[in-house]
Amino acid sequence: MAHPVTLLLVRHGQSEWNAAGLMQGQTAHVPLTPLGRTQAETAAAELAGLRPGALLSSDLLRAVQTAEYCARATGLPFSTTPALREQGYGVLEGRPSRELWDVVDWSDAHWSAEGGESLAELHARVAAFLTHLCVEPPADVVALVTHGDTIRAAQAVAAGLGPDAMPAITPHNGTVTRLEVCE
Repeated sequence: MAHPVTLLLVRHGQSEWNAAGLMQGQTAHVPLTPLGRTQAETAAAELAGLRPGALLSSDLLRAVQTAEYCARATGLPFSTTPALREQGYGVLEGRPSRELWDVVDWSDAHWSAEGGESLAELHARVAAFLTHLCVEPPADVVALVTHGDTIRAAQAVAAGLGPDAMPAITPHNGTVTRLEVCE
């Protein structure tokens, strides 16, 4: 049996599309805003105090930019992985989020937009990543720079919950969420 691993889940700082109210999903090129850089710096300082032994990041720009702050604050190198990407929203990416309330079936874990990813698929991706992490943890405390829905999926997986029972609350931009896994 694997020994417990502490995850420090860092949600990226505010991006230009967060500020504009646009659906981001897996759109790769969206950078942080000045506020987002400040949030990333604050999260990085908090993270440094928690002394992670490894640092991994989503490969999407907003997460990579946040991970750069985390790397400077902790002195750790980081690597990226698509396993930590946000849920893909396909054809809905780039559209105003407020226009999507009547388009997206938020209650169906198996619904996905054309070219996108369902919550069930996101949950399965995160579960596979965490299973691999528990088999070969790079450290006892691992920082993961990622996205809101990905954090909610990790919380559900760690609690033994399915995609239909993911937490409703998304952590704010530039926050650190502690999670115990591999127990």
